[in-house]
Amino acid sequence: MKQWIVKAISVCLLLGMSNAFAAKEQTVVLISIDGMRWDYIEKHGAPNLKAMGDRGVRAQKLIPVYPTKTFPNHLSIITGLLPVNHGIVDNRFCDKARNNECYSMGKGFTDSTWVSGTPLWNLAKMQGLKSAVYFWPESDARFNGMTPDYYFHYSQHSDYQDRVDQIVQWLSLPKAQRPRFVAGYFSLVDSMGHKYGPDAIQTRDAVKQLDELMGQLQARLSKLDQEVNLVIVSDHGMAQLDPAKSILVSSLPKDDNFLVKNTGPRLLIYTKPEAVNADIEGYKARLQQAAKGRYTVLTAEQLAGYHYNKGTRVGDIVVQTTAPAIFASSEKAGPIGTHGYAYTDDMAATFLAVGPAFKKGMSIEQVNNLDIYPVLAKIMGLKLLSKTDGDGKSLMPAVQRKMIVH
Repeated sequence: MKQWIVKAISVCLLLGMSNAFAAKEQTVVLISIDGMRWDYIEKHGAPNLKAMGDRGVRAQKLIPVYPTKTFPNHLSIITGLLPVNHGIVDNRFCDKARNNECYSMGKGFTDSTWVSGTPLWNLAKMQGLKSAVYFWPESDARFNGMTPDYYFHYSQHSDYQDRVDQIVQWLSLPKAQRPRFVAGYFSLVDSMGHKYGPDAIQTRDAVKQLDELMGQLQARLSKLDQEVNLVIVSDHGMAQLDPAKSILVSSLPKDDNFLVKNTGPRLLIYTKPEAVNADIEGYKARLQQAAKGRYTVLTAEQLAGYHYNKGTRVGDIVVQTTAPAIFASSEKAGPIGTHGYAYTDDMAATFLAVGPAFKKGMSIEQVNNLDIYPVLAKIMGLKLLSKTDGDGKSLMPAVQRKMIVH
């Protein structure tokens, strides 16, 4: 009898832990500043973001998934899944199960079979909360046959101030219509980093512009009569390129049995459906022989280490280089900065959070971006409906314990 009573008390405590957030009705606003490298706050001077991190929680580095590209990482943040599990394994890739039909950014809007998982906006919606998204990669795709309650189709011309105003407007709706999860996306820092490089004045100015907007957003959210948590992330960092070290794809050994997809840090190489007697290992050997230190043909062990060895969308051969080199399709001038490499400090991203659910003045050395999903779900009192690749361990210490236990 005594053991039964102890067990019953334990179950009640666990239930209390899982439901404490819901009782407090925590709202989460998740903002992505694309390409905001982990060190840009100090490097380019972002006083508002720094102040938020000082008041709340800041990770020294947010660790992206492989590859360090925009769409794979945004989908991993919002679903808690690795790219091979949410389906978007690169910004551009092909699928051997679809006769090498290829995906490009945003294609989920017209064909949702490219995407898998349950994004946070749907997790909230499935459990009775409203959600709103002012842009996020694939936020207009029908995951689970659903979209957010409020959302916009992506347009790079959408005014940044309008995005901030709309987020505040959503959270000012009557309670019955008001979202408890809101996401937003800003691309300017990434665009300037590509065009001018991570050290450029144009990149600095972009950081300062977003810093002012985030400072304004946080100030306006703080005036709402709600428990609002502002979480600011980025998807990856940025590395400086040396155009003289570009590797022309046309200079690599050729084999008509294979399709070469992508430029930049990595090539995905697929066997053509009509190929006869394609020799994958032989082609890999020829590519590696021609590398001469400029790139690497990844082994099965290396791909497993990147969690990139599953499914029909990863190339039969994956070739990657390191900064400051990229694979280029022509000798024309290309970007000055890029990302997509295997993890280095230059690829590390930004994470900070401020609000009642988070501790104050806390610095964490590293947060894995897969852990954002389960922790934000817990803050909103949501149950995970399927297995995720993140368990929340790297971020959970940043959450107020009093918010979890009655």
